[in-house]
Amino acid sequence: MAVHLLQVTRPGLAYIVLGGFVVAFSMVSLLVKERLYINEVVLGTAFGVLMGPHVANIFNPRSWGGDTTLITREVMRIVLVTGLFAIGVELPKSYMKKRARSLIVMVVPTMAIGWVIVSAIMFGLFPRLNFISCLAIASCLTPTDPIISAAIVGGKYAKKHVPLNLRQILSAESAANDGLAFPFLTISLYLTLDASRRAAIGHWFLIGWLYQVILGTIIGAVLGVMFSHLMKFSHKRGYIDRESYVAQYLALSVFIAGVVSTLGSDDLLASFAAGSAISWDGDFNIRTEGETFASVIDLVLNCACFVYIGAWLPFNSFNNHELAIVPWRLVVLFLAILALRRIPAILALYRWIPEIKTWREALFSGHFGPMGVGAIFVSQLALHELPRPGNPPKNQPELLAAYLEPIVAFVVLGSIIIHGLSVPFFSLGRNTLSLTNTLTNLTPDWMIGIRQAPIGTPSQQPATVMVPPGMGSAGTATTVDEELQRQPALDEASPSMHEEPAPPKAVHFPRPAQ
Repeated sequence: MAVHLLQVTRPGLAYIVLGGFVVAFSMVSLLVKERLYINEVVLGTAFGVLMGPHVANIFNPRSWGGDTTLITREVMRIVLVTGLFAIGVELPKSYMKKRARSLIVMVVPTMAIGWVIVSAIMFGLFPRLNFISCLAIASCLTPTDPIISAAIVGGKYAKKHVPLNLRQILSAESAANDGLAFPFLTISLYLTLDASRRAAIGHWFLIGWLYQVILGTIIGAVLGVMFSHLMKFSHKRGYIDRESYVAQYLALSVFIAGVVSTLGSDDLLASFAAGSAISWDGDFNIRTEGETFASVIDLVLNCACFVYIGAWLPFNSFNNHELAIVPWRLVVLFLAILALRRIPAILALYRWIPEIKTWREALFSGHFGPMGVGAIFVSQLALHELPRPGNPPKNQPELLAAYLEPIVAFVVLGSIIIHGLSVPFFSLGRNTLSLTNTLTNLTPDWMIGIRQAPIGTPSQQPATVMVPPGMGSAGTATTVDEELQRQPALDEASPSMHEEPAPPKAVHFPRPAQ
């Protein structure tokens, strides 16, 4: 009987590629993030392209067999729901209530205007598509990707040069509009697939809005409040330890996504609503103070996700003369999306958004609307509802299915490159953006995600520190809380949304007599 020790399998190669990138990136992450301002989004995608079928052919998700659309959709779903839950948790207490008007102005009109503009551009570039099909593809590109936004807005450069209130509103907006892509997609699909427009509009209102968006948001908020009270009860009775409390960060996001997606509602909005509800009073933030579990999970999931995206990209479909999908059309479409999808709308509306104070900040907010994980997820949802395209496609639904993935994939690739490398570009000129309320941040980038209690919230056991001579009463012990009370009150925010305190002043000691 022959013994075969070497077993080269697809799962084994996938583990090597995904785990190897996380290990390699972690070894130089501080250097890459703090010196070059490049995050795991760009590097992970580039590594996936190199390992994918078009270069090394080591890691190819499309060769795994089964339904590639299903695998891709679920990979994107897990990354999205954990990221959206994290954004909801890390926003300040009652943030969605306090900033509801700003979010409504920033999300709804901006998405609608960009949706119509992108559809019109696509209709002119791809004449075989009717306008309804263009609306369906544009709905995938309408939402801002929360994963890429979090990697950019939460980085060290943004901590230094982007005001706190602007970072918060951009994070909340990216989370809210990702789930709101469902109504834009469903109206387009119903108009394409239903027998009449009256039936399509009825399905859109009853299913697209009431059942998916509104019910999904209510379910997420109710589950978030319920689990918040349940965890408080367990903690007071001593039923739950600290490690299990922190583990809820991941477990709840996956559980809520499973429940809501099984019901057929909007699991993205549900995850964001649950995260906001569970930390509505700030108690969850206090309980998870000082923990790095969430940031570790985010790093691993993001690295694996963008390596997957790099290997998944359908480069062969970017040049299909039968469908008139050629590189120059895709490049023109991408450049037009960069210029017209968000920037004109936000420049016109920023006066009604108090968090955006100047036209430069409005321009920054309009530019940083990346497309990535969310766009791929929505496109895979659409492909699940559309018929498989023939060769050649026989009708408009098949044409839509044939055009959808190449266009979305090319725009996502361009967005990862442009938005992922924008921060290094901006870092070359420090005066690009006129900003206010910026504090110096000397904290390493890997510590940004560590959970801390909101400033002004008393910890369970306040730490005692010795104040150095010259900085207070010499030799006296004082608590951190007492020191904080001497500083001006700051708006309560969650850990990753706070500015780090300014570095202590230098203390000069007299030289000993010669």
